[in-house]
Amino acid sequence: MNKKSNAVLRLIGILLLTIAFCVLGYLNAKNIKLGLDLNGGVSITYQTVEENPTAEQMSDTVYKLQMKAQSYSTEAQVYQEGKNRINIDIPGATDANEILAELGEPGTLQFADEDGNVLLTGDDVKTATAGMTNQNNNREYVIELHFTEEGATKFAEATKNNVGKRIFIIYNNEVISSPNVKEAITGGQASISPIESYEQAQKIASTIRIGALPVSLTELRSNVIGATLGAEAISTSLQAAAIGIALVMLFMLCVYRIPGLAASLALFMYVGLEMVLMQAFEVTLTLPGIAGIILSIGMAVDANVIIFTRIKEEIGAGNSVDKAIKAGFEKALSAILDGNITTLIAAAVLYVRGSGTVKGFATTLAIGIIISLITALFVTRGLLTAFFALGATNPKLYGIKKETKVINFIGFRRIAYSISSLVIIVGFIFLAMNKKNTGDIFNYDLDFKGGSSTTITFDKDLSMKEIDSEVIPLFTAATGGNASTQAAKVAGTNEVIIKTRTMTTEERTKLYDSLQEKFSISEDKIVTENISGAVSTEMKKDAVWALLIAIFCMLIYIWIRFRDIKFASASVMALAHDVLITVTFYAVLRWAVGSNFIACILTIVGYSINATIVIFDRIRENLHNGTKKKGLEYVVNEAISSTVTRSINTSLTTFISVFVLYIFGVSSIRDFTLPLMVGIVAGAWSSVCIAGPLWFDFVILSKRKKEQLIKK
Repeated sequence: MNKKSNAVLRLIGILLLTIAFCVLGYLNAKNIKLGLDLNGGVSITYQTVEENPTAEQMSDTVYKLQMKAQSYSTEAQVYQEGKNRINIDIPGATDANEILAELGEPGTLQFADEDGNVLLTGDDVKTATAGMTNQNNNREYVIELHFTEEGATKFAEATKNNVGKRIFIIYNNEVISSPNVKEAITGGQASISPIESYEQAQKIASTIRIGALPVSLTELRSNVIGATLGAEAISTSLQAAAIGIALVMLFMLCVYRIPGLAASLALFMYVGLEMVLMQAFEVTLTLPGIAGIILSIGMAVDANVIIFTRIKEEIGAGNSVDKAIKAGFEKALSAILDGNITTLIAAAVLYVRGSGTVKGFATTLAIGIIISLITALFVTRGLLTAFFALGATNPKLYGIKKETKVINFIGFRRIAYSISSLVIIVGFIFLAMNKKNTGDIFNYDLDFKGGSSTTITFDKDLSMKEIDSEVIPLFTAATGGNASTQAAKVAGTNEVIIKTRTMTTEERTKLYDSLQEKFSISEDKIVTENISGAVSTEMKKDAVWALLIAIFCMLIYIWIRFRDIKFASASVMALAHDVLITVTFYAVLRWAVGSNFIACILTIVGYSINATIVIFDRIRENLHNGTKKKGLEYVVNEAISSTVTRSINTSLTTFISVFVLYIFGVSSIRDFTLPLMVGIVAGAWSSVCIAGPLWFDFVILSKRKKEQLIKK
């Protein structure tokens, strides 16, 4: 079989796979779980049995319930309502009774001896999980208990005093397990065995986890709520995404020709595979999840751009097209792997350490990165070699790279540093002014700061479109036009729940009057309660720690791969630059900071590090070839100059996707995409004008220190 026949078969095979994945993706897209913002879900309200729980008890309970609720969805929201109520919103669910049965009614947990003396309480239990052991080829189901530091001390004393006796685990005055104590247990961990079945072990472990809450809770109400963004948001977002991808494909075709065609076909397969895997892994898709997809699409395009730039260079150096294709993939491999692995490490850390929004973002990002590597390194390559074998041998079809004009970026670095420093200083000034004027450095949204939740019972069923056009403006007018709002319908009723920032008594009165005037609603059909933020203090800490650990892991990886701490230091400083520029945007424009702020920062960090690594990879290459003889300044200038087209093209394709979402998306999507565009521009600026020059300055500084030590 000749090369042409092989190429035809390869091309047909790839096209059939692409069509198959696109069809499967389309079919699976209907089954992808959507978050509360896109599809609604079940809302459950609990009330404490205690009349006056402390703020600390409520905060701890909210956090523990958040961890519990995330077993149903990473995007579940838990927040305090009033002084003694807690709301749990679980996306994608439609049966409140089923969720209640699975979640259970959180109650009181105690460990007691045979005389009824309480030895430990739920506060002493850190976690409980079901497990399985094999001893002497006998399978046993067990429950693994982990205690707090104080709980471990109590449990050690309790088991020491009750060897040969039973300890009763009591939940809401009902014994759920009564294991026999064989010996004193002092390690802070214990196993309960044997359990009849794994299902029973899971049930008991779940009950212990629920009971390990600081307060006792009872169900107050439950209902099914509609999407906070409405069906229109989904359709417009999908249309915007389709237009964005189409524009990216058109751009690739115009700029890269035959390679652009290969990349566009690979992008079709990418989208199909993304949908299939998201459904397979039961990922809950929300706005932050969409951000992860946008970033991974950008990285998929970026990988192709790196390869195509290398192919152009090889053709420009006089190599034949087939040799240029082979060399292009080989020379681009290190930059692609380093960039994607670095971001994948960050995604893994964010998934393990993060919670809620952060975990959802990390999942979609990780899936996207793996698919982008497959499509760029294998699918695109297979298509290019097939096109060449079928007669696309003219170098002009692949684009001939013009001779690179070396720009003096090192000479420009002080101006670049000054511009960035000025912008960041302005940001800090506005943060200080905001703190002085409002008490907060940012304009925190409902997710972070909480506010008021108003439930209105209308005489008829209003659509989300009617709510947006007729009801929301009344809230805007009552609050002086500076209150962000979230609206949701309660399924099967005429109730609408609208959340705003905390309203004053005067604002509530004005709102009630306007609602009564426009809709003839009596005051007893309007109920307003203060609510806490959906993003708890612990979740914020989790997100910050996850981000810091992710950056640290990226620093270590870059240090190992490039064998130079200066590369790692420069890349982290460039990341800090991009984050601070984005923070400046939020501070100066008083842009609302909510849960999407976390996803926005994470997206910018992942995007920026990838662009920086491409330039560092070229610097590393220049240090090992003849370019080094021309001096360090030339090495850096040549590296940046030879990759600047790639940086611009990649930033432009990602910017196009986000910009289309901004133009066609609903308000909440625009709130997210505008700062993301700022971050993309900041990332492009730092990778070209900041990162390389920083590395240069670190090298010069290191040499001077060595010279000073030698002189001494």
